[in-house]
Amino acid sequence: MPVARLLVPLVSLALVPAAAAGLGAARASSVPVQAAGTPVLVAVRAHHHRTFDRVVFQYRGGLPAGRHARYVHRLVADASGDPVPIAGQAVLRVRMARAQAHSVTGVPTVPTRTAYPWPNVMSGVVAGDFEGVVSYGLGVARRTPFHVFTLHDPSRVVVDVRAAFPTSNRHVWFTDQQRVADGTPPFVVPRVRPVIPSRPAVGLLDRLFAGVLATERADSLRFVRSGATGYRLRSLRHGIARVELTGGCRRGPGPVTVADELMPTLRSLASVQWVKIYSPSGRTAHPSGRSDSIPACLAP
Repeated sequence: MPVARLLVPLVSLALVPAAAAGLGAARASSVPVQAAGTPVLVAVRAHHHRTFDRVVFQYRGGLPAGRHARYVHRLVADASGDPVPIAGQAVLRVRMARAQAHSVTGVPTVPTRTAYPWPNVMSGVVAGDFEGVVSYGLGVARRTPFHVFTLHDPSRVVVDVRAAFPTSNRHVWFTDQQRVADGTPPFVVPRVRPVIPSRPAVGLLDRLFAGVLATERADSLRFVRSGATGYRLRSLRHGIARVELTGGCRRGPGPVTVADELMPTLRSLASVQWVKIYSPSGRTAHPSGRSDSIPACLAP
């Protein structure tokens, strides 16, 4: 089996906030022209093995001519250069040249944004499908070594990300849209995610902002972001977790906001009794005292 292997050195990486849907990625993906003979990305799959998480990019029409991956400080959309939000503490960008991720009519052939339940790889985002280059971001819980290789029959680009570290299963709360439609509380329900024990609050928030799995989406679960593209954990002491939303903050028409998901998610930790949520401008209704608090942008 022919194997092309790429080893990359570790690079320093700043903290990457957890994320919501990125307009830049969608804009860069809408390419209505298909070049003759260009391999087309038709599936992206991820699985966990004993010591690593494997992400497989499957192509129709052969392999991309170039395959390159590296850690980046932030994910940006090809063409526009706009930042693309992605959940995780590090971002691994995979670029595949002479390739595309759309049909002849310009319809995307893979989901723009996907959540994964594996120890390290938690999110995947299409960051570009422009001028014969497909860019894909992988949000990971920890920056670890990785390698890239190819497989044939079918044509696949494979990225193995090291995941040989312990995790513990914890609950993250998401919105059940069927319960909301039926008017049957509780409107938010827990789902299990792996979290690195040394930083459980950050791990839980990352998993929350990564969103629901494909199987959970089929069961009517959603992450209500309320306009937020990410978060910043201000502090966690004296039983109070202080979290600042980033990107935006607005209450939608339904009964659920991001606060209804975020508060029980953090209170699942024994060290958290109250949660104070701040707007992107740094405001919350009750910044002092032992109580929960939300900003005006999430108030009824």
